[in-house]
Amino acid sequence: MHCIILSIICVIALVSQHCLARPCRDQLVAPLYASSFEASSRYNFLYSANLARLHGGSGWSPAPRDRQPWLQINLLHKYRITAIATQGTFNSYDWVTKYTLLYGDRPDTWTPFVQKGGNSTFSGNWNYYQVKKHNLHYAITAKHLRILPVGWNPAGKMGLRLEVYGCFYDSYVMAFDGDDMVAYKFKRNTMKMLKDVIALNFKTLERDGLLLHGEGPQGDFLTLELVGSKLLMHISLGSSTVHDMTGHTSVTLGNLLDDQHWHYVTLRRYGNYVNLTLDGETASIRCKGDFQYLDLDKELYIGGVMKTDKPHFPDKQNFRGCMENVFYNGVNIIDLAKNKMPQIRFPHRKKKIYYACQDLLLKPMTFAGINNFLQVPGPFRRNRMSVKFKFRSWDATGLLMYTNFADNLGSLKMALSEGQVNISIAQPRKKPLEFAAGYRLNDGFWHSVDLVARDNFATVIIDEEEGSPLRINNIFTLRTGDRYFFGGCPKPANGTGCVSDLIAFHGCMQQLYIDSEPVDLDIIMQRRLGRYSQLLLGTCGITDRCTPNLCEHEGKCIQSWDDFICNCDNTGYKGEVCHKSVYKESCEAYRLSGKYYSGNYTIDPDGSGPLKPFVVYCNMQENKAWSVVRHNREYGTKVTGTSMERPFVGDVQYYNASWGEVSALANGSEYCEQRIQYDCYKSRLLNTPDGHPYGFWIGRNQERHFYWGGSFPGIEKCGCGIAKSCSDARFYCNCDADYRQWSYDKGLLNYVDHLPVMQVVVGDTNRTASEARFTVGPLRCYGDRNTWNTVSFTKTTHMEFPTFKPGTSADISFHFKTTADHGVFVENPGPPYFIRVELNSTTELLFIFSVGDGIINATLKSPTPLNDDQWHFVKAEINVKMARIKVDEQPWVVRRFPSQSYVNLVFTKPLLVGAAEYKMRGFLGCLRGLRMNGVTLNLEGKVNELEGIKYNCSGHCWNTSEVLCRNAGRCVEKYSTYLCDCNETAFDGLYCHKDIGGYFEPGTWLRYNIRSVPITVAAQFANIVDPQSFTLGYNQTSEEIVFSFSTTETPAVLLYISSFTNDYIAVVLKHDGSLDLRYRLGLFINKYTLINRNMADGDPHIVNVTRNEREIRIEVDYMQPIFQSIPLIFDKKFDSPKSLFLGRVLETGVIDPEIQKFNTPGFTGCMSGVKFNNIAPLKAYFRPNQTDPPITIMGELVESNCGAGLVVLPPIPLEIDPWYTGPVFPYIHDDTPSGPVIAVIVMLVLLIVFGTVAALYLYLYHYKGSYHTNEPKAIESPSSVKPLTEEAPKKEQNLPKIQEEDRGE
Repeated sequence: MHCIILSIICVIALVSQHCLARPCRDQLVAPLYASSFEASSRYNFLYSANLARLHGGSGWSPAPRDRQPWLQINLLHKYRITAIATQGTFNSYDWVTKYTLLYGDRPDTWTPFVQKGGNSTFSGNWNYYQVKKHNLHYAITAKHLRILPVGWNPAGKMGLRLEVYGCFYDSYVMAFDGDDMVAYKFKRNTMKMLKDVIALNFKTLERDGLLLHGEGPQGDFLTLELVGSKLLMHISLGSSTVHDMTGHTSVTLGNLLDDQHWHYVTLRRYGNYVNLTLDGETASIRCKGDFQYLDLDKELYIGGVMKTDKPHFPDKQNFRGCMENVFYNGVNIIDLAKNKMPQIRFPHRKKKIYYACQDLLLKPMTFAGINNFLQVPGPFRRNRMSVKFKFRSWDATGLLMYTNFADNLGSLKMALSEGQVNISIAQPRKKPLEFAAGYRLNDGFWHSVDLVARDNFATVIIDEEEGSPLRINNIFTLRTGDRYFFGGCPKPANGTGCVSDLIAFHGCMQQLYIDSEPVDLDIIMQRRLGRYSQLLLGTCGITDRCTPNLCEHEGKCIQSWDDFICNCDNTGYKGEVCHKSVYKESCEAYRLSGKYYSGNYTIDPDGSGPLKPFVVYCNMQENKAWSVVRHNREYGTKVTGTSMERPFVGDVQYYNASWGEVSALANGSEYCEQRIQYDCYKSRLLNTPDGHPYGFWIGRNQERHFYWGGSFPGIEKCGCGIAKSCSDARFYCNCDADYRQWSYDKGLLNYVDHLPVMQVVVGDTNRTASEARFTVGPLRCYGDRNTWNTVSFTKTTHMEFPTFKPGTSADISFHFKTTADHGVFVENPGPPYFIRVELNSTTELLFIFSVGDGIINATLKSPTPLNDDQWHFVKAEINVKMARIKVDEQPWVVRRFPSQSYVNLVFTKPLLVGAAEYKMRGFLGCLRGLRMNGVTLNLEGKVNELEGIKYNCSGHCWNTSEVLCRNAGRCVEKYSTYLCDCNETAFDGLYCHKDIGGYFEPGTWLRYNIRSVPITVAAQFANIVDPQSFTLGYNQTSEEIVFSFSTTETPAVLLYISSFTNDYIAVVLKHDGSLDLRYRLGLFINKYTLINRNMADGDPHIVNVTRNEREIRIEVDYMQPIFQSIPLIFDKKFDSPKSLFLGRVLETGVIDPEIQKFNTPGFTGCMSGVKFNNIAPLKAYFRPNQTDPPITIMGELVESNCGAGLVVLPPIPLEIDPWYTGPVFPYIHDDTPSGPVIAVIVMLVLLIVFGTVAALYLYLYHYKGSYHTNEPKAIESPSSVKPLTEEAPKKEQNLPKIQEEDRGE
């Protein structure tokens, strides 16, 4: 029985826990009755407000004449709201593209929901059926909701269906009037807590007020208060006078909290880590000091402190306003107070406490449009004017109020200008009367203006400071008009008389009085009185766009109504949000930028990172630049009276820089060094060889190092120990000998990952006469190891780094080179947010991201290909203002964001380099110098050759001593493989190793037309004057002729190059089979013998002739080259080449008789690999790359490589051969039995054969001599046999009986 009861209790507990822990996502609109829906208007009864339910059969649409439509929902109870979803009207073209959400506890006072970035507009739908859902970045509480459509489908009308998600909310409210306060008494006199959770909601009209305070006897305290409309938290877990440590820590959140809207505060503390959240914005801090517990004494005060003698009581006024659901570690304090529980203490005075919020119905209005205005009537033709109102704004300029006087006596204009209220009284034919009042009134706070004017007198009171009003006494006549315009003038004026060249006012107004009578906004909202346009009535929608400050590096934020700018003066940074450093990273960067003189320079090693720039001395040299950072320990520090228990710790304070900044310099340098010296008199240093060190130095990351200058990391020695030159060979340091005489150990520290030296510890100077001095030299660094941190990707893979956490701005920069046409360089995937930089095509670079408002990209289109296997430098940036990308020196491609945007750079997955998620769209090529927000990613540290990530960037084309592409073919790097470009050769094939040749039948010849017209004299003269700008298209003084041939017939003109002049080049095969080279350059002919032996032997022969200026190199059949020269008296230019002939010369005009005698009958045989400079005629004929090649053929020319010479192909390493598919093995039947098995099988076969033979023999022997007959045998005597008719008796056998199955079965 007890077990059953216990089981029931467990089930109930589990169900209760599940119910309490279930997510707050209930549908709040679906179960409502039609009476809960209200709207400004409806299109007709088929589009009524109550039809605006998600997935309903219709939807709500306002009337076409409704200029400011709204849909309002009464939830009947107060709920906690977490999300909102919308659709368009069912089966229509009607949907809302943008809308604003208002919420509140009353139907006449509204709070606009402001998203991150200050944007109060939600994105809506793009069709009628899909649901667009927004999860609110912080939960709100409300009983009433109002939707304001601000954009819709232009092809239809406004149409809306919606759902709101949340859960029921219990509200416990208490009103505070400045004298009310509550004290919550702890169960014990002192509460010592390791963790706390405090939550409360508040709303107020006051800028200052104490929300919560508690303190303990040991100096601990916790305070939440409003100061200047901002939330401040003060906390201390204790201070220590012994260690001179204070624990007071403060943090500020929010602004403009005096707006009479509910604000939600949560404080979570665990030990000395605190998260303070206000309206979804969280500040995370670590309390000063090392204490973990918060000790509070007796009571926690809410709304004010009853005992003002508390030592840490802030001298502030009590809170005035309302608080809701004040929880301290799960205790509902307001609920206890309402029930007058003994844990609650009130002030001794008797005063009624209200547990409901008594709101002042101020009914503010928001001027948020371009042409907004409010027109209200006023008393006509009075000689006294009285106007009073309150306003708040961020804009420095805007029209506040305008009115025309009656009887054309002029007008009065009140405007905000440079933060002052300027008043201008215009009169006919007179100079306007102008005066100003107030100062810095565009600070976002409420300011009151009280204007009273009559004939010849006016007074203005700002912020009710009646002691110092502005009075003027000038001659003017005043008769009030019947209309007053607030916030702007109608556009167009349309006879209203409101004429002003000032821009409209943007901000909020409330408590309007005309002639001491309040303006009734309810009547105006019903359009029964006055006019208005682009106003939001019943709420003040001002937001603080500078809280939190999105300007980085201490930039000053200056805001207007809908935007902000950053003033980066004197910060060392520039850009829209002061993100980009104006200084170089190092002295080496200055040297490379053209700064060659030594001196002081400001550097910023981490670029856009959080570290500040600092000044160093740059020692510029021819090939390097030293960055020198000095400090306070360069001239020796004397140390006495220290021991290991109480050592001396000498901080090395670098001038103008913190340890982190100097560490960033060393981390990015190729080499650093720092000299260190220890002078000792009976003072041991490292206590070598076996003792515990008495001295050491502390470097980067607060790591201790037990080696000294001149030694190496991990070796507990000094420099003399390495050189084996210590004064006592038993020790590894001179000072470890512990002599009563001065000695020293010194040397350079140059392990860059340990530098800089931050502290030096000395612990052996407490003995008699013991003394030590240490000296640390300046930090000296050169080089840049960040830029050349290089890897190459040869397979589709990626590196994985920790999640990128950029904050509110991000910048990415890197160098790349590739031959691929696509690939992802870097990506931090989602969901829901991601960021990626990729090569989208050969000319497109893509910066794509989703950071809050869908997928957006900035695309750079390069005029030249980016996959040209050259280094390109890419920079990409994103912030709340814009995203942009550039490559090399090309201009930025900018994608600007609308004002009030918010960039949510919060990623949840690791950062990937080299490919997208799941190794999609992999990058093949080289990457170096990848920096993200000033931090260089160590690409080389992620090298994995098995995965296809290699050091450096050599690729296949440069990663071997072998010639991968033959015959001058160009190796094209593909990183995962390589290709050979044979376009500029006379060969073909994968390696440009296949000859392209042909067989010339008798009488066959080929002509290749080089030029169709001669080169003009003007072109030749221009080429002589400026050869860089005016080229002739060929080289006049250099040629290269290569071909191979085989023949048995002589003579023949193998190759002939004609010109438009008498110049020619010819290679002829003479009657005896020898080869000659003929040059005619100008007036003279030069003859050179290539080889004297008979080349018409039917074997292939290779000829190579190369000329450079007057030097000619001749090589035949790989024999020793022959060098010839053209005499100085001869011309060296080959002018205007015309045609190239193979096999026979049929040129127009006169042919040199020396050539003509070898021209008949022509060449018969094979010719291959013919090339003259960049012209390959046989390849152009057999492998044409144009539709009409400039070739003429006579006779039959058949493709053949019979003239190809013997090509020697050196072996290609298999690991770099892209066409190697693996070793080829002959097929072996691995199922064939082994030798012993075969022997056994043979023996068995033999046994079977012999056994069969033996059986046959026995069988035949058994029947030997017998015969078969059909005759009956002889009958024996009757006495010996039985009668023939008698049957033999049957012998019964005991056999099992088998019962047959029935066939039917």
